[in-house]
Amino acid sequence: MTTISFMTANYVARQIGYNMTEGWMQGDNATNAYFEPIETYHARFVDMLAEIKGLGFSAIDLWLAHLNWRWATDDHIAIAKQALLDANLTVVSLAGGFGATREEFHCCVQIGPGDGVGILGGGTPLLQSDRPALAAIAREYGVRFGYENHPEHSSAELLEKIGAGDEDVIGACVDTGWFGTHGYDAAQALREVGPRLIHLHLKDVAAQGGHDTVRLGTGVVPVRECVAVLKEIGYTGGISIEHEPEH
Repeated sequence: MTTISFMTANYVARQIGYNMTEGWMQGDNATNAYFEPIETYHARFVDMLAEIKGLGFSAIDLWLAHLNWRWATDDHIAIAKQALLDANLTVVSLAGGFGATREEFHCCVQIGPGDGVGILGGGTPLLQSDRPALAAIAREYGVRFGYENHPEHSSAELLEKIGAGDEDVIGACVDTGWFGTHGYDAAQALREVGPRLIHLHLKDVAAQGGHDTVRLGTGVVPVRECVAVLKEIGYTGGISIEHEPEH
């Protein structure tokens, strides 16, 4: 059964008043700074979950700025786990950057609050620098890594990046919005990625050449066709709803 989840990175610009003038890292840094203090973590995390629950979602994709392996203590993780239980929200995937070393990737796979967080959707240099270690750690912890396309202009580039082999633990986390940015048919990309598709970030953008996200179906990404292709290829994984307004 396909799960439709809310990407918490949708709130990337919230802590700077939706005036993100300096790029993604401006929002990322502000969000990390807001959520890191343990004294306020419970209240701030619970408030975020309550809003998501109020939107009608029963699952989330937890962006690492809201529970970052770089600063999260056992107390942070315990608070997040209990808050998710209380809100009756499940975590489908972790989203973000998963470190550049074996040690950092180990930290990432252990950060998921609760049981069943089986997908890491994002990026890590380990995919190129030490693929065997990435695959071994993923198997050890029972997770799958889905590389998220950002600079890749086509499905061929994406498939080349994830490489052959290790299909049980390494695949693609397709972001339809980035294919829209690069002017590539996202629906066709899903068809071409096919069995390597682990997770999906369903996103729309206003126009080719930029990455201003908009409501699904109002931009240049063929959202309906994307969903039709998912049915066509028999995809039963998760669909993360992603819309990250900067202003």
